[in-house]
Amino acid sequence: MKVQTRAPVRIGILALPETSASVVYGMYDMFMSAGRDWGLIVEGAPGLAPIAPQVVSCHGASFVAANNVRITPHSTLAACVDADVVCVPELMVAPGEPLEGRFREEIECLRRCYADGKILATACSGAILLAEAGLLDGLEATTHWAYCDLMTRRYPSIRVRSHRALVASGDGQRLIMAGGGTSWLDLALYLIARLASVEIAMQTARINLVDWHDAGQQPFARLARTRQVEDAVIARCQAWIAEHYAQASPVAAMVQLSGLPERSFKRRFQQATGMSPMGYVHTLRLEEAKQMLESDHQPIEAIANEVGYEDAGFFSRLFRRNVSLTPAQYRRRFGTMRAALVKV
Repeated sequence: MKVQTRAPVRIGILALPETSASVVYGMYDMFMSAGRDWGLIVEGAPGLAPIAPQVVSCHGASFVAANNVRITPHSTLAACVDADVVCVPELMVAPGEPLEGRFREEIECLRRCYADGKILATACSGAILLAEAGLLDGLEATTHWAYCDLMTRRYPSIRVRSHRALVASGDGQRLIMAGGGTSWLDLALYLIARLASVEIAMQTARINLVDWHDAGQQPFARLARTRQVEDAVIARCQAWIAEHYAQASPVAAMVQLSGLPERSFKRRFQQATGMSPMGYVHTLRLEEAKQMLESDHQPIEAIANEVGYEDAGFFSRLFRRNVSLTPAQYRRRFGTMRAALVKV
């Protein structure tokens, strides 16, 4: 008979009305599966569980979370005092939505837990709570790719690593952040490996068919920015370039359209969009190239030419730098996915 040699690691999963039940209970199921289900499948009897998760909320009462799913916590926020790790799932709030005065009790709890030496782990946009708590100042961080610009603007001292699906930061690497969407699976596996063992994490991944996001989250990100700007001149240029990004000398054409001196145009464009005019053109071109790589079988050289690049080698290097995959790798990964979904 297997004997438990040490007490299970206690993990509090913080549930809020703005969280999705799938992430809250997905984390819970993954942690419960660790060490237990492999023995059940391989040996016919459940193995010992090295992790003891529980769902906690501010007041412990049942509530309806995002997507109209009812969550019934095991305990109140006070239970985090006894936990070894506190996990924060994503927050279903729009990028840029005001947060002043919200989540006060949760933020104060996170501050206390970190000061007490606990590990804090966030999924997706949950990292915004760590930023609001001031725990990420001067540190590396990541969050869902759609919130990275917001984090950079709102918390300028944070070094946002938008391309990475997982970042461990802070004293003793006790601040752990996953990127967007299902990268919470990476977070759960990382915690299982760190708190239990790599072998148990691998077993959990095999049982649940979890594939590590080794290329990070950038391949999934939408590169082109659609932020509306208050500068009417620049907004008109944005609308024009959205239809003419493939033409030669696009920045010169926008300068002419704006009626401004070149230096003034570039300065105002940067101020309005957060990007240089040519950087903006590149993002539009690469986003269109991604769609073409997914949906048709043209040679990569032809796609490069169609979106505005005569030099296919330059296009491939630029694509790799911004998407973290080569065009061919992107086509294999997402073109195959799209084709399979079309057949369903």
